[in-house]
Parts: sequence; C-alpha cells; structure tokens
Amino acid sequence: MKVTVFPSNISGIVHAPGSKSCMQRACAAALLAEGASTIFNPSFSNDDCAALDIIEKLGARIVYNDDGSITIHSTGVNTGEDKINCGESGLSSRMFTPIAALANRTIIIEGEGSLVTRPMTFFEEVLPQLNVRIKSNKGKLPMEITGPLQPANIEVDGSLSSQFLTGLLMAFGAAVTTPVSIKVNNLNSKPYIDLTLQVMESFGRKVSHHNYGQFYFEPQAVNYSPQIFTIESDWSGAAFLLVAGAIAGSITVKGLNISSTQADKAILKALNDCGCVLSVSEDNIKVGPADLKAFTFDATNCPDLFPPLVALASYCNGTSVITGIHRLEHKESNRAITLQEEFRKLGITINLIDDTMQVTGGKLIGAQVHSHHDHRIAMACAVAALKANGPVTIDGAEAVNKSYKAVYDHLKSLGAGIGVD
Repeated sequence: MKVTVFPSNISGIVHAPGSKSCMQRACAAALLAEGASTIFNPSFSNDDCAALDIIEKLGARIVYNDDGSITIHSTGVNTGEDKINCGESGLSSRMFTPIAALANRTIIIEGEGSLVTRPMTFFEEVLPQLNVRIKSNKGKLPMEITGPLQPANIEVDGSLSSQFLTGLLMAFGAAVTTPVSIKVNNLNSKPYIDLTLQVMESFGRKVSHHNYGQFYFEPQAVNYSPQIFTIESDWSGAAFLLVAGAIAGSITVKGLNISSTQADKAILKALNDCGCVLSVSEDNIKVGPADLKAFTFDATNCPDLFPPLVALASYCNGTSVITGIHRLEHKESNRAITLQEEFRKLGITINLIDDTMQVTGGKLIGAQVHSHHDHRIAMACAVAALKANGPVTIDGAEAVNKSYKAVYDHLKSLGAGIGVD
C-alpha cells in the first residue's frame, strides 16, 4: 500500500491509541490467571492479535463483548496445540516462549517477516537451566521447546532486550514453589520491566527486586488471579501525534497517563527541550509549533522513540544528538541505517558516530520513501511529511498495522491531507 502525505496544517483533538505493550502483557497475565478476566480498552494491532491468537493456542477462550471489552477464560497453560505463531511481534516471541514452556509437552514457536531474523540465543543459554529442552534454527525461529519449565536461581544478561526477562518473570510468577531469584546483568529498558511488574501485580503476582539487579519470587497460594483490567493509552504511538503537533499545528492528545511507567513517556522531555508549545495536564497534552531548537536525548531505555525523535529533530535549528543506537539493530529493520537512508531522501542529514545519531535540521523536500516494512519508520515519515515542501509518498505504508492501525485516520481527523493508493 502507498500513502501520500501532503503539506498540511493540523489542529483539533485526538485520543491516543491503546498500548500494545500493556495489551500483550495483560493477555499473558490473563492466560496465567485461572478464571475469567475482562480487559477494557483492548487494542487490536497486528501484534495484539498475535498475542490473542497465542493465548488461544495455549488454552484460553476469548469472548468479544458488545461494549468493546474482551473476556479471557483460562484454566492456565493447558494446550493441545503443538505450534504458536508470534507473527512479527518481538515481545510475543520473547514473552510467550517461557510461558509456553510451562506446558508439559513439545511446542514449536514460529514467527513471520523480520522476526525470523532476530536472535533468540538467549533462550538456548537459559531455558536448559530450567529443565526445558530447546532446538532452534541456528539461534533463530522457529524454535522447539519441551517443558515443563521449573524455576531455579539463575543469572541472565539483560543487554539485548528486556523482553526476554519479561517472559521469565511472568513464567516464574506462575510456577514457583520455593523461593527463587533471577540475577540480571546489564539490564536495558528498565521502564518496560516496570510495566511488566505493574501488570503482574495487577493480576495478583507481586515480585520484588533490588535495583533491577536481582528479582525475588516467593510462593503464593494463588500466583495469578483473574481481574478486570483496563489497557492504558500508548505513549509509543502517541509520540508521533505529539511530534506532529510540534511540527504542524496546535493539537490536544487525550487519554495519556502522565504517571505511566511506559518508557516512551520520555518524549515529553524532548518536546520540552526543543522549545515547542507544550502544556501537560492529567488527561490532556496540548502541543504546538514554535521556533524549534536542537536537543540532546538519551534513548537507550526507550529505543522506540528514535523514529519520532528523528522527525522532530528534522525541524529543529541545529544538530540534535540522540544516543543509544546500539539498541536499534534488531528491530523490524536496522532502524539507525533505515532512518538515515529514508530521511536523506527527504533532504535531512543523519550521521551515525559510535553510539550516537546526529540529526541536522533543515528544509524537508517531497519525495518517495519506503517503510522497510517497519511500522515506526512509516509513521516517522508520515509525520515528517506534514511540513515538507511537497507531497511525500510512503511505500509499504501498511506496516503501521503492526502497532497503530488508525494512525493515518487520526492524522486525517486533525486536518492532514492523506491519500491512499
């Protein structure tokens, strides 16, 4: 699919989408909680649908209610299926692998698209220590696992992705019978672990930790209990809306929890530092354009912010510096290289030096770009296009379905000129 974004002034009010990070974790917790859990404000991006399909394969029954909520009926990980497919969701593949390993059977973990190129060697090193047999495709999907997983005191590396630890935390939470701990070295993306622990505690499973270096589990009479749970709005998707406002017109984004543990709430710091018009209240964030100045930002713990930050930096006077590009190699694309290539077509120079990205603001030009089948690249190009000197056509624009299906409709509702081919 091709989408063309025309130079536009935007204004109005838009509600942030539901968080897929929260939604997928809630699906996992509801699977592990025996009984019926109801989830309000569910999101249905491709990644969310992959998570829903996985929990069905692992034994849950899902009812779609007339009020838009869903009810998940579970008897725990109790499956007759021998395969689960994670689609292109990195979180689902890393979170549900240890959870699936709770089953006393062999299960094959599959994926699609760029997911099959992402490294899964973490599990080859860790799962055998937990009584799980594993076979992989040279350290990648598909993987075959045979449980049941038995929690034990282990030490793991958290530098590649916190998503591996999320899976272990959730699986351990369901299976501990004696006190155990997970020691973690070099943990990245701590806010995402905060989100995992928050969802687990909401479903009755509390885990303590010492400065994110060691996580402690105590046996509970009931590990997870069914809940009524509301998915909070998504700071990752909303970051693109907020940047659009800073670039192209005064807008109000509603529904965001300013006390959220989501890592991408840090977009507020970049918006404040660049000097845009910004007003933050409990349920409204108002943002508008100004004479934007270059900013410095450490995205090590929130790497998904790189694409909207690049769009923002493209309109700032001077050179903005974003650090943490080592976190970008194993995304849907190698985002550092992809951002450099696609924004060059728009007239913006991006230099990659060691672990830093330097973005020099300038005049954006109309051009044809490609998403590289990466949802955040597509959204970054769409937002940046709003004040280019001519139309910007995005090839592979349907990539946004992975996380934010309504993004083009939301931009159109704010007055953006968007054509779909």
